Amino acid sequence: MKKLTIKFLGLALLATAVFVSCSDDDPVTPPTPDVDEVIANLENGIMNGTLEEDYTLSASMAYDLSGSFIVADGATLTIPAGTNIVAEAGGTDVYLAVLMGGKIEINGTASSPVVMSSPNANPGDWGGLTICGRATTTAGANSEAEVGGFIYGGDDDTDNSGTVTYLVIKGTGAQINEESQYNGVSCYALGSGTTLNNIAVINGSDDGIEFFGGTVSVTNIFLQNNEDDAIDWTEGWSGTVNNAYVEHTIEGFSTVIEGDKDNNNPKINNLTAVSTTGGTALQFKKESGMTITGLSLSGYAVSIDMKDDGPLANVIIDGEEADPTKSYNAPATVDPTEWTWIDAELAEVVELNGNVDSDVTLDASKTYRLTGSYIVQDGASLTIPAGTKIHADNGGTDVYIAVLMGGQIFINGEANNPVVISSDLSQPGDWGGLTICGKATTTAGVNAEAEVGGFIYGGTDDSDNSGSVTNLVIRGTGAQINEESQYNGVSLYAVGSETTLENLAIFDGSDDGIEFFGGTVTVTNIYVENCEDDAIDWTEGWSGGITNTYVSHTIAGFSTVFEGDKDNNNPVFTNVTAISTVDGTGLQFKKESGATITNLHMEGYAIDLDMKDGGALSNVQIDGANPDVTLMDGETSKYTLNSGKDADAIDISGWTWINAEL
Repeated sequence: MKKLTIKFLGLALLATAVFVSCSDDDPVTPPTPDVDEVIANLENGIMNGTLEEDYTLSASMAYDLSGSFIVADGATLTIPAGTNIVAEAGGTDVYLAVLMGGKIEINGTASSPVVMSSPNANPGDWGGLTICGRATTTAGANSEAEVGGFIYGGDDDTDNSGTVTYLVIKGTGAQINEESQYNGVSCYALGSGTTLNNIAVINGSDDGIEFFGGTVSVTNIFLQNNEDDAIDWTEGWSGTVNNAYVEHTIEGFSTVIEGDKDNNNPKINNLTAVSTTGGTALQFKKESGMTITGLSLSGYAVSIDMKDDGPLANVIIDGEEADPTKSYNAPATVDPTEWTWIDAELAEVVELNGNVDSDVTLDASKTYRLTGSYIVQDGASLTIPAGTKIHADNGGTDVYIAVLMGGQIFINGEANNPVVISSDLSQPGDWGGLTICGKATTTAGVNAEAEVGGFIYGGTDDSDNSGSVTNLVIRGTGAQINEESQYNGVSLYAVGSETTLENLAIFDGSDDGIEFFGGTVTVTNIYVENCEDDAIDWTEGWSGGITNTYVSHTIAGFSTVFEGDKDNNNPVFTNVTAISTVDGTGLQFKKESGATITNLHMEGYAIDLDMKDGGALSNVQIDGANPDVTLMDGETSKYTLNSGKDADAIDISGWTWINAEL
């Protein structure tokens, strides 16, 4: 975690917000002091009641927000740089509101922001800051806010409710009822004459900032670990956000953005959002939409959610219609390390690319982005501890991990804490995959050149050791190299028998799940789901084997469960389960290839066995015998297995590691 430092006397926060209808569940506002008492309290550092005249706080005094503090129509509250307001953890009874016709002037600076926070800055400790203006809203003029019954909305789109600059607000989002909570900052029909810039909302149990109609714009907002939406709008807000940074490191939040109801096309220029816990990035309800320029998302499992099936054309991202299959994990467009006023610890996202020239060990407590090729050189090693998650950019063939001959990789996942390497959306072809090159024998010869990356592989050491890979989940591989070649999930080039491969899961690849190019390596426990070409592929005389293979096909158009090619060095498979819900081909052998298979369970495939080039059936041994087959009608090489495919399916209920995601 990188600490951004800023010195100030205390914590503080302001609040008032609204979300879903409240009616009889609205909080009862306690009796407030009379006018003279409100001023007297302010002189003693207490904020409570309704301010009906202009007043300026003192930065030399720490203020206690002990209840509701309301700036009335015609009054202005001025808060100078460096002021600290400590909000009591009083839930819905503690908030700050500015009514229509009132103004707030928060005049923080980069070196001396205004801070509003509960003492411990825990989500839901208090309400937040609510400002009501006279701009237009689809709710109509003189609408009643869901919280507090405040009146907002009119016909003055240039209305000015004051200035909020360099404000840090923490611990908001008090619970009103089962459906409603306060936001960090709520903007009700604020006009374009209002100035909002350099605002940080941290640790809110509801939204960071929400716009209820209006035309106001905001520049430079930092929103960290708000438990509902970071940026939310409804009722036809038509303003602009310039430069927003959103961070999620706690599970269970809602979204980066939630737009609702009518689309008045608000705009965001430069939005960078980072999640270490998955989640949804952009959500649009009903007919809502927006225009975003400079979008960078990292770590979100869902990029675009048109929740009510509104038209994607309403959402324009970097000049094009939104595409839910894209992860939008472009380089960051906002750098929050320049915003020293936010006083926040940032999740450390480490980029992986380039060459590994010495021994490198990753740290499972950090979040990694694979932004290019990451290549372990001869004599170097890469160690990836249990629980590490690597987010692969959807950069196609430019993004992969490779281990060269003489290099080693140690992926030390555990059954209950595997290593995950995946693109954010797990779309087939998003990135390359994992390639390991060794010094074992291959019919391609010594120092052969791989179709992937032009890497050199192959030698004479069948006991070569390229490291250990255990409890690894890989998703979204198979980037297209050329018309004939694609990356696989895992590619093993002449990998030797001393290399350990155990508990591998490969999902959603646009080419093979795992492919062996010669070598002698064996695998224990492999799960392959919905890879679009072959689940298990081998060529160039691979002579290893796999114990416990489970293949699942639920998407039509894949190639095969097994594809063996070229010379037959008789790889051995023990316990094979393959299940298809979409027909397809089970076992395919090209040229003279073959294998020995024991305990085969195969169901749902239209073709059980395909000796594609007329190779001898005796090359394939199933349970110690030649296949018992019937040639399919009108075919010369495609067979139905009469027996030998009905062994008990592998029980994978204990393979908990296969369920891991980013």
